[in-house]
Amino acid sequence: MPDRLVPPGARQEWADTRYGRLRLLTGGDATDRTPVVLVHGGGSDNAAISWYRVFAPLAAGRRVIAIDLPGFGGSIEAAPVGGPRRLAEVVADVMELLGTGPAVVMGVSMGGDVALNLALDRPDLVAGLVLIAPGGLTPRIRDARTQYWIWLAAQTPDWLLLPLARVANRFVGAVLRSLVKDPSVLPAAVLAEFVQEARQPRGGIAFGRYNQATVGRHGMLNDLSDQVGRIPAPALFFHGLDDPAVDPDDSRLVLVPDCGHWAQLEAHDHFLAEMEQFLAEADG
Repeated sequence: MPDRLVPPGARQEWADTRYGRLRLLTGGDATDRTPVVLVHGGGSDNAAISWYRVFAPLAAGRRVIAIDLPGFGGSIEAAPVGGPRRLAEVVADVMELLGTGPAVVMGVSMGGDVALNLALDRPDLVAGLVLIAPGGLTPRIRDARTQYWIWLAAQTPDWLLLPLARVANRFVGAVLRSLVKDPSVLPAAVLAEFVQEARQPRGGIAFGRYNQATVGRHGMLNDLSDQVGRIPAPALFFHGLDDPAVDPDDSRLVLVPDCGHWAQLEAHDHFLAEMEQFLAEADG
């Protein structure tokens, strides 16, 4: 396996779990401050990409753990587990294995969906919730026709999905432009890791499993918009105003102008300013 990106301030570690050997990025030290657990998004994302710019600042004075979920990043060899609820079980197992106790859980896109499920199923592990352009809060993708075609695409069998993914990976630049407002604001190291992740021989399978578990023929199967009121932990929604992937109207949020889907990467200074206040309240 080629060397994987490690964000500034992070250490690469490994955890043997019932889901396989998972890569963790850890930083900071255990203190009386609330720890932070970071959950990356789907597609060609991984923990190093999502949290590259904010890992070191978040780890200043507190413990931070970012997980490469099964089938992503350094955990590419671990078998994918499926939808957001199963992925939330993975996060819960890692937190219990490491003895984090209640943490502020931050998730982006698919990771936001995972964090929502964790907060609902294991509220004892969630002291606070930060959701960045999260999945799991919309009943349908655009209109009925779009929903149907995305559902149909999600049914693609593995024997066809892998060669299609290899063809699609030739258009990494177009994918990036569909995610962020201005790709030039992303660090070169993040762009290189994104390309490497997209070209993994098994890249796309884990996200395909997530889509198969969440995209229904007539609507989304992971819509939790009627359940978020049951989450006892304080929550913050952080969303790029120009996000083309997840409609900001489906969140209760801090809106960031001139910003796309990877808001924590594109507007990291704004994100860290919001986190400083949110984490101080969680510590209190």
